[in-house]
Amino acid sequence: MRRLGALVRKEFIQMVRDPSAILIAVVLPLILLFIFGYGVNLDSNTVRVGVVLEDHTTDMESLATSFKNSRFLNVRMGLDRREFEDDLVAGHIRGIVVIPRNFAVLTARGKTSAPVQVIADGSEPNTASFVQGYVQGVMDNWLLHRLEDQGAELPTPMIDIAARFWYNPELKSRNFLIPGSIAIIMTLIGTLLTALVIAREWERGTMETMMTTPVTHAEIILGKLIPYFILGLASMAICWGVGVFYYDVPFRGSFYVLFIVTALFLICALGQGLLISTLAKDQFVAAQGAIVSAYLPAFMLSGFIFEISSMPAPIKALTHIFAARYFVTSLQTLFLVGDIWPLLLKCMMSMIIIACVFYTLIARKTSSRLDG
Repeated sequence: MRRLGALVRKEFIQMVRDPSAILIAVVLPLILLFIFGYGVNLDSNTVRVGVVLEDHTTDMESLATSFKNSRFLNVRMGLDRREFEDDLVAGHIRGIVVIPRNFAVLTARGKTSAPVQVIADGSEPNTASFVQGYVQGVMDNWLLHRLEDQGAELPTPMIDIAARFWYNPELKSRNFLIPGSIAIIMTLIGTLLTALVIAREWERGTMETMMTTPVTHAEIILGKLIPYFILGLASMAICWGVGVFYYDVPFRGSFYVLFIVTALFLICALGQGLLISTLAKDQFVAAQGAIVSAYLPAFMLSGFIFEISSMPAPIKALTHIFAARYFVTSLQTLFLVGDIWPLLLKCMMSMIIIACVFYTLIARKTSSRLDG
């Protein structure tokens, strides 16, 4: 224990002397949370559209006013769709709503299916769906108010749908993006930082010198991992505080479970970084290995942005070998739902298995490093 304490103390001193470790563990999470919190947003609260009035009647002006008053649409008015075609191609607007001349005639005859054309930018399918949905919502509300003003009998719906959204009632994408981004940040801190720092010691020869001392391989590994494990927990506390108090993301789980889940993931991430640094010969190779094997899979294959269920079967199977997948699921569950033990225990066991694989490989490669 005295040798292990000396190794840990030595690592902390080196960490303080090397500001890059503090920058990666403290400053980088704040920068990434700012980018993910504001730059990555799947909501489209204000869509720019052009509304074309081919004639001016009371009903058409009333419908145009409904479009203007919608809080989801940023409306520009025009008399011909050709006024907006160049803007749609250039991306200045995302859709064109055309209210044709015969609209007033059909509505005057009591037609409820008067045509309104919606031209959306299909290069962004998600935004095009928003355009279609928002226009349909404005049309439905306008028709309802029109029937009420005329004293007409409202059609009786066959099915009355009452929608209720659990866990994220406001449907804010930020509420599930922030927990996912915390997992990405922890992946960078745990894997990249460990890989860089230990690869640098292999470059300088200090690791070989340490291995010639009476210190055991297990003590060397623990002496390297414990300081960065504590640093990772501190970074998690910073990320949690920013997510809850700055971005107002709800946290419905317990701190005890959050600590356990974070600790298990950090053990996996640190083990992966240590394995990369053991295999790599310099910091550049270690950094590239950490980005390719940890950051990119965590970003693309963890369910952070892309739904795993919609992936092809081979890719879906591949996601099971990355600890970030289980950490993203655990964090989103703890923040939005709470302590759902069947799901959390499954994620914990998966991370334990992944950690065992990493440290088994580390023990074999470290013992033969000097021989290679």
